[in-house]
Amino acid sequence: MSDQATPTSAPVPLLDRPSSMAHRTAVVWIPDWPVLAAMHTGEIPADLPAAVHDGRRVLVGSAQARAAGVRRGMRLRAAQECCPDLELLPADEGRDTREFEPVAVAAETLVAGLEVARPGLMVLPAIGASRYHGSEELLAGRIVETIAERTGYESQVGVADGILAALLAARTSLLLPSSATRAYLTGQPLDALLHAAMTPRAVTEMRELITLWARLGLRTLGDLTALAEADVHTRFGDRGRWAHRLARGSDLRPPARRRIEPDIAVESVLDPPAERVDIAAFAARGLAEELHALILAQSVTCARLRITARTESGVDLVRTWRTDDGALGGLSAARITDRVRWQLEGWLSGARSEAGDRDLEPSALVRLGITAEGVSPAGAQQGRLWGAASGDELRARRVTERVQGLLGGGAVLSASVQGGRGLRDQVHLVAWGEDDAPVRPADQPWPGQLPAPAPATLVVPPTDVEVVDAHGRAVTVNRRLAMSAAPAAVVTPGGPRTITGWAGPWPVAERWWTTEPERRVYLQAVLDDESAVLLACTAGRWTWEALYD
Repeated sequence: MSDQATPTSAPVPLLDRPSSMAHRTAVVWIPDWPVLAAMHTGEIPADLPAAVHDGRRVLVGSAQARAAGVRRGMRLRAAQECCPDLELLPADEGRDTREFEPVAVAAETLVAGLEVARPGLMVLPAIGASRYHGSEELLAGRIVETIAERTGYESQVGVADGILAALLAARTSLLLPSSATRAYLTGQPLDALLHAAMTPRAVTEMRELITLWARLGLRTLGDLTALAEADVHTRFGDRGRWAHRLARGSDLRPPARRRIEPDIAVESVLDPPAERVDIAAFAARGLAEELHALILAQSVTCARLRITARTESGVDLVRTWRTDDGALGGLSAARITDRVRWQLEGWLSGARSEAGDRDLEPSALVRLGITAEGVSPAGAQQGRLWGAASGDELRARRVTERVQGLLGGGAVLSASVQGGRGLRDQVHLVAWGEDDAPVRPADQPWPGQLPAPAPATLVVPPTDVEVVDAHGRAVTVNRRLAMSAAPAAVVTPGGPRTITGWAGPWPVAERWWTTEPERRVYLQAVLDDESAVLLACTAGRWTWEALYD
């Protein structure tokens, strides 16, 4: 495996969704891209040897550096001993991505859409593009010529059935016919799978699998595909199945087409600064009408509205709001104005900044802007699986927004799930239509969190109850978070309720590092009317926390 094969950035995962189909795929590859981007930015002459490093080892070396003996993975001191004139350049994913954008734009002048797998590597569906340009040979030649003319970089193009074969073909500028793809892959070593691993984690997992397969006697992709896919999946998991499908020439999904639709933005300088909501809202009305006219003129829709403002003290305020499905008809100038007005009310009455989420002193606004994000051609949105939104849903949305317009932006809230141990910690409330990400990610581990399924209804505030055993004695929880007896009934303000089944308890100890840790025990119980409830005991006090469906 050569030096160029090392992924040096954290790109969008290329292969995620399983599919047994193989698609005719073209791959555009620029060898040693991190080095080329770094040399271009640092104005390093092309004839000097150079290498990109992570502070300890060489990640990628230029052709001149490899000719002098520099290899990927070398320590920096050893690399300099091999090549005293070596230019060492730090790795920078942002730089690699920025410098690669002109290359992607150049390729997009020839094809309808493409996917940037990582800086230096692009993937595109080959069937439609090759038909338009006449053949795959003509398509590959036009891509190489256009990129060279517009950016000055030399690229290589490979075409084959399936993403892995196309990646390998691009390294030698091969155009493989469909009938030759399977035979081409069969003789490739297992290390060839590393070229399709687009994230550092995937590379690490594949290296471990390849090492294990080598100990088991597998040497080539043909050896791997000789095994049954079900057996590989059972023994080596999802990554093994991923490798097996690529090795036999199948795709996990077709290349995603990349479309460039710029955001539409309008902005106004407020002179004199706006200290009152009505003054700022008057300026927002003009901006909303201008933005709506631009959206209509370009026949596009947008997924989000980003509202920005700057105060006299130099603080930038940003808030993003979601828009309707099919926003061309529903996103009127008046509705844009309402959203801006609601946000201005929050900002001018004591706002919270996006950066750090700290409280801000009320301050006059000197600049106001609205940006339509997620712009796409009208009618290009994919419909819902079971058809468009029903009339009842649209009417409910309109009524909700009407209530919000009468009561204010923060008067109507929607809930989403976020991370947390306690039930109430997992509820994230935002204003209806506001695109505000949860503070705590829900996909992270939260030790002590209740097991699924989650309760459907929270009791606010929790109701004080008493849990008793079969002899009528109160059930208590000791310092070791263990119950004194099996619960038999719950005594509520409406009378006792018999417990017919229960599960738990689930002890939770929070803030254990403090002098006053919080200890709690959760108990799931089924009552005599077949309703399921969640009970909690904190400091000897039982409460009715939630209901299950």
